[in-house]
Amino acid sequence: MTVTVRFAPSPTGRLHIGNVRTAVLNWLFARKHKGTFILRLDDTDRQRSTEAFAESIREDLTWLGLTWAREERQSRRTARYDEIAEQLKRAGRLYPCYETEEELDRRRKRQLARGAPPIYDRAALKLTDEERRKLEAEGRRPYWRFRLENTEPSDPLKPVPTLVDWVDLVRRDQSVDVGSLSDPVMIRTDGTYLYTFTSVIDDIDFGITHVIRGEDHVTNTGVQIQIFQALGAVPPTFGHHSLLVGADGQALSKRLGHLSVAGLRDAGFEPMAILSLAALLGTSEPVEPHQDLDELARLIDFDKISRAPARFDEAELKSINAHLLQHTPYEKVEDRLHAMGIAGGEAFWLAVRGNITYLADASEWWAVVSQPIDPVIEDESFCRRAADLLPEEPWDERTWSAWTSAISAETGRKGRTLFHPLRLALTGREQGPELKALLPLIGRERAAARLRGQAA
Repeated sequence: MTVTVRFAPSPTGRLHIGNVRTAVLNWLFARKHKGTFILRLDDTDRQRSTEAFAESIREDLTWLGLTWAREERQSRRTARYDEIAEQLKRAGRLYPCYETEEELDRRRKRQLARGAPPIYDRAALKLTDEERRKLEAEGRRPYWRFRLENTEPSDPLKPVPTLVDWVDLVRRDQSVDVGSLSDPVMIRTDGTYLYTFTSVIDDIDFGITHVIRGEDHVTNTGVQIQIFQALGAVPPTFGHHSLLVGADGQALSKRLGHLSVAGLRDAGFEPMAILSLAALLGTSEPVEPHQDLDELARLIDFDKISRAPARFDEAELKSINAHLLQHTPYEKVEDRLHAMGIAGGEAFWLAVRGNITYLADASEWWAVVSQPIDPVIEDESFCRRAADLLPEEPWDERTWSAWTSAISAETGRKGRTLFHPLRLALTGREQGPELKALLPLIGRERAAARLRGQAA
């Protein structure tokens, strides 16, 4: 069996870190099994779906490196949904309802007052043809519900406990009692279809073998399995991963603006830092950065995903981003550094990569080695003598050791008393990259001027 998975965002907003978790787990699973990853845009919400959001989803996935074999759009498949809807209507599995939202709300309140579960009572199934015609003559347009198989033959309108079972990739043995659920609405009064319906049809038509999504869809699965069965199809294998929560354990839903992919990109995070955290958070694997998606794909194992909510901490993402850059070879950032106006080559990158959190931070150190700074002179006479002892160029990383040894021999200084005033004068900073690597980049002329207190 060839593995085929899909990532199915709605183009009603920007992708955020929670979406990335679902997308990367699907992508890695397909990669590991040499399968197919499909991008499906669930754009049946005519009011909220926009082409701008659709394009932003493509842009974000491309930036993350999550390429897709093909793209599908639900808005282009209405004729297919109409065909299946008619099939289910003829089979009696889709039936028309006419209640308004206000009427349904009053009915639910009466059920709760009686201590009864607030599920739909299938009143529409009791309507005669004449009653339906009368309602439609009043201007009411039907919405359509899918009739769940959860009744006894003796009373087809009364739901009874009915378990739908499946073996979940993450949660293992699962069951949903569809006897405790309302028959789900599949078609709105305006004729548009809801996700639960269209998703099943797409999964059948596109040959989806595995549906990997957040655990908030577990209840949907029981309903969708019955739709698959009503259409004579074998349901795919389902996997419901844990959701992300904030470091404080609270839901991320109200705080996702700056956690959109675009926001994280603008903040300077690297794609593989985001993907590494999204894929490994809440698993038994150590959460650490990986340089490419193939490395991550080898680690993907749904048995290792915890069922507990995974805590997303921006501070952890920053740490992963810094750690990733510390081990990133020059070839991977060369073009981006050049685009930033940094011409220091591999020597500069190796010197500074251990002291940056974001790639943009490299510009700060490039300014230190190549632009005039205001040196901080802690001991004027010591710094002037150090300037006098600077060796002639060319310099390399051995120059620092030879130079400081000569200074130490003449002044008797060691440790902090030797190195601290040199760092302040040469960089104007208390901390930073190793000076043995920075000194050749600064060069003799600029170093001598700075040690003598001159802006250079």
